[in-house]
Amino acid sequence: MKNTLTHASEDYLKAIYALSANGAAANTTALAARLGVAPASVTGMLKRLAVTQPPLIVYRKHHGVTLTPAGERAALEIVRHHRLLETYLYRTLGYTWDEVHEEACRLEHVISEDFEERIAEALGHPVRDPHGEPIPTRELTMPPFEAVPLSKLRPGQRAVVQRVHADDPALLRHLQRLGLTPGVGLTVDAYDEFDHNLQIKIDAQADPLVLGTAITDKVFIEVIA
Repeated sequence: MKNTLTHASEDYLKAIYALSANGAAANTTALAARLGVAPASVTGMLKRLAVTQPPLIVYRKHHGVTLTPAGERAALEIVRHHRLLETYLYRTLGYTWDEVHEEACRLEHVISEDFEERIAEALGHPVRDPHGEPIPTRELTMPPFEAVPLSKLRPGQRAVVQRVHADDPALLRHLQRLGLTPGVGLTVDAYDEFDHNLQIKIDAQADPLVLGTAITDKVFIEVIA
């Protein structure tokens, strides 16, 4: 399937997969915003993806779009390429974690399956990328993972950071400065019901941090019982 898809088609499938990860249908407005294109362009592409053989999406006007099994496999293949490339760039070539996303977006469309497998082998078959995102398996299944936004925590709860949003370099640089990266443990000290700010204490740091939802909605954690 991959060899018959355009780069734009792959971008759409990846975006639909991301927007429908919670089980809901993606809509044209959200796709247009995510891809930076006009809503009319989105509609045209969705109509084409719906009539491929086999169909890659199910699209009903005003009801959103979902991936077919073939579409999901195609999306997971490009996601696997992307996250393996991010990991390779970060571990091997010295890219910082805020640089790898854009570079991987350019490369994900052109590497062969053989090259993908060699990267995975060289890296020891990693299961997460530098941002903590799970890497689809060679069989194109997404490993199970459970994580909730940091914003859901309340005072007294402890957690470990699992993953962060990867497509905002400025956010990633800020999180790096704060020390809020995958694998870090933290405790919630206080919660403000008015502005929803959290005061947290990161393990091994002396001073607490006060974080707003611009950050806490984009950092995902595993609660420690």
